[in-house]
Amino acid sequence: MLKIALPTRGNEIDSHFGHCDSYTIFSVDDKLKIVGSEILPSPKGCGCKSNIAADLKAKGVSVMLAGNMGDGALNVLSHHNITVYRGCSGDVRQVTEVFLKGNINDSGVGCQHHDHHDEGHVCNH
Repeated sequence: MLKIALPTRGNEIDSHFGHCDSYTIFSVDDKLKIVGSEILPSPKGCGCKSNIAADLKAKGVSVMLAGNMGDGALNVLSHHNITVYRGCSGDVRQVTEVFLKGNINDSGVGCQHHDHHDEGHVCNH
C-alpha cells in the first residue's frame, strides 16, 4: 500500500511545509486508487525541527506532495526515505490524483525565504 502525505490547510496544500495545520495522508492500492485517508495534526515548530518525518514514516508514508520547503525539511524527509515533490498547490485530493496519473515532477525549487510563495498552479509537469 502506497501512502502519500500532503501539508494541508483546509483542503488545500499549504505552501509552507513547516507551518501547515495538518498533513493529509492518502492510502493508495496497487491499482493506484485512493482507498482511504487520514489527518495527522501538525506538530508545533518548524517542519525540519519537529519529529514529523519520523511520524510520517511510522505511518508508512513514502511520498510527500508539497508546495515549498527549505533544504532542512527536504533533507530530513529524504533521510526517512520519503520522496518529496515540491511545487504543488491546490486541492489535496486532486493533486494526489494528478500524481497517481504520473503527471507530477519535483520543481527542484526550495523555499529560501519565509515570505517566498509559488502560487497559481496545481503542480509542475
